[in-house]
Formats: sequence, C-alpha cells, structure tokens
Amino acid sequence: MQTSRAVSEQLGGEEMLKWQVGDVRITQVVELSTASLGPYLLPQATPEAMRALPWLRPFIDSDGKIVLSMHSLILESQGQTIMVDTCIGNDKIRSYPRWNQMQGDYLERLVAAGFEPDRFDTVLCTHMHVDHVGWNTRLVEGRWQPTFANARYLYAEEEWAYWKDEPQEYGPVVEDSVQPIFDAGLADLVHAEHRVTDEIWLEPTPGHTPGHVSVHIASRGEEAVITGDMIHHPCQIAHAQWSSTADWDQQMSADTRGEFLARYADRPVLIIGTHFAAPTAGHIVTDGDHFRLDY
Repeated sequence: MQTSRAVSEQLGGEEMLKWQVGDVRITQVVELSTASLGPYLLPQATPEAMRALPWLRPFIDSDGKIVLSMHSLILESQGQTIMVDTCIGNDKIRSYPRWNQMQGDYLERLVAAGFEPDRFDTVLCTHMHVDHVGWNTRLVEGRWQPTFANARYLYAEEEWAYWKDEPQEYGPVVEDSVQPIFDAGLADLVHAEHRVTDEIWLEPTPGHTPGHVSVHIASRGEEAVITGDMIHHPCQIAHAQWSSTADWDQQMSADTRGEFLARYADRPVLIIGTHFAAPTAGHIVTDGDHFRLDY
C-alpha cells in the first residue's frame, strides 16, 4: 500500500491544503475556524488535558482551547467533481449568534480555488447538522435556491428518515438547507454504503447522528477516509471514549470511534478530519495504550 501525498497552495494569503490519493485530488476550502465551540462540544478537552499531549499543539490555541475548522472537501474523481459537506452558509437564521445571518466569503474562496458552483456533479453531506448543509442553498430574491444547481445531492436514507420531522437545535436547518433541495428535485436518498464512483464510497459511522457516514477513497493502491463528525477533534483519537455533547447516541458514537481507530491504526490510510484544523490530515498510529495522529 502506497502513502498518499499532501501539497499546499496559497489562497488569499491563507494556506489551502490539497492531497493526492492515487488519481483522486482532494482540496480543502475553509469557511472559518473557531475555538469558541470547544467548551460546549467537548467539555472533557480542558486546556490541561490538551497540553498533556504535545502532538495536539497544531489543533489548540494559545490558551489550550481546541480549535475547530469548518471546511468543505472537494474530490475530483473519474471526471466528477464532488463536494463533501457545505459548512454553515450565509443569511441563515441560527440560534448560535456567530452563525446567525452570517456574511462570509466562502463562495469567493471556492471560486478562487478553481471551483465555480456550476462545476459540481455531486454534493455529499455526511449528515444533516447545521454546519454540514448550510451552503446547500443560498438566498436568491428572498427564496432558498440550490447553490450547486447542476449537482445531485446525496443523503443517507436513515439520516433523512430521522431529521425530516425532528426539530434542530440551531434553527430551521432542514427547512432552509435541505427541504429546498428535495423541492428542486435534486435530492437522492442512498444507502449508507453507496458508491459514488469506483474510487469513492460511503462508510457507515453512526452515533453522532443515526445515519452518519464517513467517506472512503481508494485509488491506485492509496487510501483515505474523510471522518465527518465521527471524530470532531484529534483529541478524540487519544480519548475515543470522549463523546461530543452534540452526539445523538454518545455510547454508539464512542463505540463507532473505537472500532474505526482500531481498524485504521498503523495502516497507510490518510485520515482527513472534517473539523481538524491544519494540517487537517494524518495517519492513526498506536501510542502506548492509546492512539495519536501522525502528521
């Protein structure tokens, strides 16, 4: 098994990360990074606990708080352009003040990275939480319209079955970011092991939400997995039992995470974190009785 290759470029003065996994090109486009969610999301991750693991240094701020990145990962595979998760979005009414009716430059960053919205063939959401479906739609003349009008939007069947009638904590997420995709006839409900191309398929990782999926990539003997929120922060690689307060089933989340870490540890499989700050990706390696991310 070969090892995938990481490269970086500059985008608007910031580093834009890319990875090559066989023939699959992966590009990260960041919407924002924050250390404000950590105390709520992973209260176990205290500054003292984070500083006790020196390898976590890139993933915490100067106060020892965990840093989370909100970003999309764009896959180019067999002539298709595939968006994995669409972040928070602009103009959305949200209960979290920093995200309420946000006015960010995500679309400009996307275009600067070489991806016009009309270029996408597929939009894949690992799950239906607020920070993974936001740019599914954008506000056009007072109505929520699909941002990626040429794409099919893929949702796991079990995920939609749960959220279509379930209130969400952060605001009318389904109403403004998911239902309009169904109304436009662009939504496809798929199995949790659905194959997107010969090189990309879904991998069920339930617990954070009922139908949560990760994304597996394999091409020319190289492999990678995009975690989704099965792992929010690299500290959960060392502490698999630390479940997020946002997890639908915390025990299932911990069990899924533990099984995932054991399955991919000490293998040349690139693990790309959906919320990991730069360097964002690495390999899971055994570290005594635990695991760590080697980057």
